[in-house]
Amino acid sequence: MYAASLESPGSLTLQTRPLPPVGPRDVLLAIEATTLCGTDLRIMTGQKTNGVTPGVVLGHEIAARVWRIGSDLTPGRDVPAPGTQVGLAPEIACGRCGPCSVGRSNVCTNMRLFGTGVDGGLADFVHVPRHALACITPTEREIAPSLLALAEPLSCCLRAASRLPIGPGSRILIIGTGPIGLIHCALASSLGAEVMACGRPARLAPALGLGARATTSSQGTDLVRDVREWTKNLGADVVIIAVGDPRLVSIAAQCAAVGGHVSCFAGFPQTTLAEIDPNLIHYRELTLSGSANATLSDYAAAVDALSNGRIDLSRLITHEFPLRDVIPALEAVRTRAGLKVAVYPDPSRSCASRGAP
Repeated sequence: MYAASLESPGSLTLQTRPLPPVGPRDVLLAIEATTLCGTDLRIMTGQKTNGVTPGVVLGHEIAARVWRIGSDLTPGRDVPAPGTQVGLAPEIACGRCGPCSVGRSNVCTNMRLFGTGVDGGLADFVHVPRHALACITPTEREIAPSLLALAEPLSCCLRAASRLPIGPGSRILIIGTGPIGLIHCALASSLGAEVMACGRPARLAPALGLGARATTSSQGTDLVRDVREWTKNLGADVVIIAVGDPRLVSIAAQCAAVGGHVSCFAGFPQTTLAEIDPNLIHYRELTLSGSANATLSDYAAAVDALSNGRIDLSRLITHEFPLRDVIPALEAVRTRAGLKVAVYPDPSRSCASRGAP
């Protein structure tokens, strides 16, 4: 099989590897599509090294098809039957640590991730070991593989939304109109909220296409003014920070309504600090919260929402590359050439041409 292996920071190579062996309780998935995100780029360039295994195959937004199952597994009971289209949640939680014991497996102390510590989806096949079989989630009905791959970022957004008062009539400000911010637009809109998106001018039209009612490219106090005008001076019920800039925390708090919620959704650079007037929190009774990764139930909900058409993210896929062009694909992410980039195995090595599972 072909696989994009990170030999060292900045050195991603496309290799020919033997198929991974399938143990009695393991599964081999044939990759159908892997979408890329900024995390893949940070890993590839060496900006992110924590938890990254040298030589790992990148890619954690994965759509696949069950190819082979171990001899001790019963298809349809233990795992989906061969030939079933599935998504693969990247989070492999230990199930034993403190966070796992209280239902927060998304922040497992011993977390391992497909595409970071375990070989991921930028390959023809991905091996799923016995302790990660719960990460395999079948679709209720088959959908475009690139769309299914977006279940991973959607699951993270669902995790955040489940902890925020987002519903019919609520006013939601989303700061950041990259792919994650745009997914938040689509999700909040699907829940009946009124959405304002703030981001670069070139990304405002996509935000409107994904459910935002209002947009702005203002920054700082100008953004606070725009939000006040939009909400008739009330402020936003929820502000989601989808850009990793710590300076936005203070601005987000100023945009929030009395009793509002500010969600620090984006990851922020290590060692950076945010400043905020504590009186904003005190007198306006604000709630600040964070959200990281997703649980397996969040991921299953994302697969369900996509495969049943409750959320349509197809507008996000703007660029497609074969696996052999994985470096240009990552360059498209770096230059922000579009929204989401999808990578596919070479058509000549697709499921249909690789023999029966």
